[in-house]
Amino acid sequence: MNVPSLVMPWVPEGRALSLPGRGETFVRHHRHPDPAAPTLLLLHGWTASADLQFFTAYESLAEHYSFIAIDHRGHGRGMRSARPFTLEDAADDAAAAVEVLGVGPVVAVGYSMGGPIGLLLTRRHPALVRGLVVEATALEWRATRWERARWRTVRLLGPMMRSWAYPRWLRFGITKLLGVGHELEVYVPWLEAETRRGDPLAIVQAGRALSRYDAREWAGSLGVPAGALVTTNDHLVLPSKQRDLARALGATVVEVHGDHLAPWEHPAAFSAAMLTVVDRVTGRVAADGAP
Repeated sequence: MNVPSLVMPWVPEGRALSLPGRGETFVRHHRHPDPAAPTLLLLHGWTASADLQFFTAYESLAEHYSFIAIDHRGHGRGMRSARPFTLEDAADDAAAAVEVLGVGPVVAVGYSMGGPIGLLLTRRHPALVRGLVVEATALEWRATRWERARWRTVRLLGPMMRSWAYPRWLRFGITKLLGVGHELEVYVPWLEAETRRGDPLAIVQAGRALSRYDAREWAGSLGVPAGALVTTNDHLVLPSKQRDLARALGATVVEVHGDHLAPWEHPAAFSAAMLTVVDRVTGRVAADGAP
């Protein structure tokens, strides 16, 4: 039987990276030919990996920036640890990666769960961060009774990920999300395989950590240039919550008209919006669009 080859998108060079006293993780590292180009630190969302979150923006970012994309502990190829997942540990892992690679200070770019990690990184390691971009994320996800009740179901995710049917569910869900003829349709087997890399226990723990996260008391004190990419049709992280975070940070706002999986559903629009908001924070393009 002929098995079709796995089609992969372009991704930068990847490597295992030893973080002293912490363990081994996995990073993508793109070096721009101009050594003066700013370096971005890409921080992915819950259940994802760096590649799953940012592959649709990699090429446009690579034209103008150096960047590191790290897989958080328990996600993708990220560090496996006996310690329960905490957002603080993920932020410290990212800081250690920046220090080992000698590329700081960086602009931290966090999508969904990566937003809290980016904020904690900025708070805990301010010398390593020159700017902050938050995407499809919030100050907190626990203010209402409904939100707190929804997080209590996170424990069901572990058994589901261990189920023999999980790969089939994944492929069906991704195919349904993209639809027939979508430009990313060719990557569905790769997307499914990458999604399965995560450790179920660590991912459940990460969900619990997110359920306790609340930066309302301190986010406004970070004091770095900030930008926010708001996903205006987001049903997972409400746009109103995303805008609350943008106001707290004093962030310039760029919108993409998509749901929480806009990087997959609308890859070109997401890539363009992400480059725009990063450009504004780094100063490559002014907030009014002038170079």
